Amino acid sequence: MDYDRLVSTTADVGVLLIKNGAEISRAEESMRRIFLAYGVEQGEVFAIPTFISISCSTPSGRPVTAIRRIPSRRVDMTRVDLANSLCRRVCRQKPDFSTVNRELRKISARRPFPFPAQIAGFAVVAFAFTLFYGGSFADALVAMVCGAVTKPVLRLLEKLRSNLFFLNVAASFVTAAVALTFAHFFVYLSYDKIIIGALMNLVPGIAITDFMRDVIAGDLISSVLRFAESMMIAAAIAIGAGIALTATRMLWGV
Repeated sequence: MDYDRLVSTTADVGVLLIKNGAEISRAEESMRRIFLAYGVEQGEVFAIPTFISISCSTPSGRPVTAIRRIPSRRVDMTRVDLANSLCRRVCRQKPDFSTVNRELRKISARRPFPFPAQIAGFAVVAFAFTLFYGGSFADALVAMVCGAVTKPVLRLLEKLRSNLFFLNVAASFVTAAVALTFAHFFVYLSYDKIIIGALMNLVPGIAITDFMRDVIAGDLISSVLRFAESMMIAAAIAIGAGIALTATRMLWGV
């Protein structure tokens, strides 16, 4: 048994899960099960949303440890599902580590949905939530435009490697500014419902869900970090929309 490769490969599985939106309890359980599949019963696993540390001991007593930093995360449930399937296959078949690493690289290299489809998704979400919150059909159509604008802004800022807080402030500002511009020229529009519906694209639903699941699972440190991340994103969204509202009042005197 190559314990160094076992620990390294197991850590890579955990990183793949967490960086694509999996909850901490899922990642830790997956890593523990891989250890057990290869005969390591005393493996130690510790993970939070930005950090993983795992270790085990060889039969001779030599400790083997791997530490991974997770600087950025995104939500890709397809990758999480594929990683889960890989973990189950590893536990059943116990393949060699080269095969596992090749599968991990294949999952990591999987391309997301085409960018036009992502824009359409943002537009549909904004349209649906505007109607849900009581907006008119005209409000929902404007919200579709706002949602379609939001995704290119996010992608541009991601390419510029903007931090999560500024990214959400800027995206929220642009979304609200577009909605307020339409409402200024078409006074029958309800800009509040348009903004609320369009900004639902930015609400950290996965982070909030993972926070609650981490609390239930007893992962208190990771749950506090998830909660802080959710509050930071919520504050960024509010700040961006607030700046747009203030700027509108200053420009148009309303």
